[in-house]
Amino acid sequence: MFHIALFEPQVPPNTGNIIRLVANNGCCLHLIEPMAFNLEEKNLRRAGLDYHDLAKITQYATYLNFLAAMQGRRIFACTTKGEKHYDKINYQLGDVFLFGSETSGLPIELLNSIDTARHIRIPMMPNNRSLNLSNAAAIISYEAWRQQGFQGGK
Repeated sequence: MFHIALFEPQVPPNTGNIIRLVANNGCCLHLIEPMAFNLEEKNLRRAGLDYHDLAKITQYATYLNFLAAMQGRRIFACTTKGEKHYDKINYQLGDVFLFGSETSGLPIELLNSIDTARHIRIPMMPNNRSLNLSNAAAIISYEAWRQQGFQGGK
């Protein structure tokens, strides 16, 4: 399946929504610390409803630990700074969608470490800053899954 990675998430309900998302679309969720909350946060648990036990979640103390675990996989930086629209990529099982924090996105040094051909964006109306993190994760992960014929879903 696919992987959704959150770099230093800040808003518990967004992560809770993404936990519910991955429980439903079969993606694995990777949380890269530091996070502004813990997984027992009330707002996170409320947003994730009773899906926490159905989600595959891994936490990493550092981005380097995350990279080591993802070795050999294609990592896509999901960023408003990307030039390529998310729907123009031919996704492969095992691809990783890396999202930055809600407040600052992905740091420039991290973006610079990922091939610009793998910087993807969701089109928006001009002069808007960004979509909600959980909405963006849903849009991109479902497009990738759609390309695989919703394999494993019903």
